Amino acid sequence: MSEMIGKVLVLGGGVTGIQAALDLSQLGYYVYLVEKKPTIGGMMAQLDKTFPTIECSI
Repeated sequence: MSEMIGKVLVLGGGVTGIQAALDLSQLGYYVYLVEKKPTIGGMMAQLDKTFPTIECSI
């Protein structure tokens, strides 16, 4: 979809926020994703330290 139908603000760059931003952008919204920390990913970004092998499934 190339025509923008509106703007939306997603607060939080965790897994849910990222997915919401992707879904909304695919629907044609212009999305602002805001995260208070310097990186996105939330708790998922820490799982490689907690579970360093591929044997972890969520």
